[in-house]
Amino acid sequence: MTKKIIAFGASNSKNSINKKLAEYTADQINGVEITVLDLNNFELPIYSIDLERETGVPANAIRFSQFIQEADGVIISLAEYNGLYTSAFKNLWDWMSRMGNPKIWHNKPMFLIGTSPSRREGSYVMKVSKYLFPLFGANIISSFHLPSFNHFFRDGQIVEPKQIELFDAALEKFQTHLINN
Repeated sequence: MTKKIIAFGASNSKNSINKKLAEYTADQINGVEITVLDLNNFELPIYSIDLERETGVPANAIRFSQFIQEADGVIISLAEYNGLYTSAFKNLWDWMSRMGNPKIWHNKPMFLIGTSPSRREGSYVMKVSKYLFPLFGANIISSFHLPSFNHFFRDGQIVEPKQIELFDAALEKFQTHLINN
């Protein structure tokens, strides 16, 4: 049976570099069915307890959660705004956490990736996510952060040898887990 993977950039920017990295990553995995999601197709009102009591959880949050539940693995490319998640991603997370199961990632194998225009090797949002995601049911198998997207990603691919090596190792770890489980 073919494994189903969802991939998305955790940003609602129409030209998101994280969406580009998520699509690239999904294309590198062999023998799986890939669905690339765009947060712009899951528009949501800003979460508030009052709105939840009045109208319940919006259909788009439920629909996004169904994609996660039906997937065999998840690739998320984390955009970093002021060191944390984008408001669009955090809002989606907040709505999904109100659906009766706080383990919104449903223990799905996850490949956390991310990039930014910055040359900084690390990512604050990646550090936070490695701690926070498992508390919400994520099974993080591997992670990768590509610094300096505009220098190291051209013509639809990673071009810097050291980054290719790091990416390939993280991807191999994720793909091996998918095959063996």
